[in-house]
Amino acid sequence: MDLVRSATDAGVTTLTLDSPANRNALSTPLMRQFLDLLGTALTDPAVRCVVLSHTGTVFCSGADLKETAEARETGRVPAEMIADVLAALWEFPKPVVARIAGPARAGGLGLIAAADIAVCAHEATFAFSEVRLGVIPAVISATVLPRLTARAAAELYLTGEVFDGHRAAEIGLVTRAVPAGALDEAVATYCAALVRGGPLALAGTKQLLRRTPAPSIRADLSDLSERSAGYFRSAEGREGVTAFREKRPPSWLPIPAEPTP
Repeated sequence: MDLVRSATDAGVTTLTLDSPANRNALSTPLMRQFLDLLGTALTDPAVRCVVLSHTGTVFCSGADLKETAEARETGRVPAEMIADVLAALWEFPKPVVARIAGPARAGGLGLIAAADIAVCAHEATFAFSEVRLGVIPAVISATVLPRLTARAAAELYLTGEVFDGHRAAEIGLVTRAVPAGALDEAVATYCAALVRGGPLALAGTKQLLRRTPAPSIRADLSDLSERSAGYFRSAEGREGVTAFREKRPPSWLPIPAEPTP
């Protein structure tokens, strides 16, 4: 049974959580399928960015609690495997855009925070509901806490209160909140901009955004200067600069659309 669907068009792979019967809960089968499809997108040179989307009215309700109850005494609970999914998304070298049209809870917020860009509908709602279940938002903190302000994290982690898309954008959980009717257009606009970047430069920029600065400014600038020079000297960098000077698209563009079946 397919719990995650994959479709690729014009350099963009959309991975769609497709388990609406349990509100796209992060079950072990769903997460295994997701990791397999993410791996396929990683190795396909035609894929320049990934969109994380969903069917049904709920983006993701978090860990599968039915499976959790059954496995608590006998095996690995889904919350443990969520760590593998978040690590794969966080380390993924191609840009990831999350499209959130409906509610997200607990582990679903970890997915959103792991994406590079996240766009939600104003009407989408969010909650760190763990404390109300007698557990803590431990695993998702690896991706969530770097996004949120400290005050917002304390308030929302401790209260478990529901908040809307406007607040999610205000505190940094998502990039933008837009009217529901404008959601797909906003995601498409981001993807169109992302695929214009050099593939190696995009991966390098993601590393740059997540690097730990050196202990001194001179050591930091030395590292950054070395990185910059390496990209200017690379084949991709030389092609990009030449294309700009010659007023033509670089060789990595255009990306052909997939043929219509």
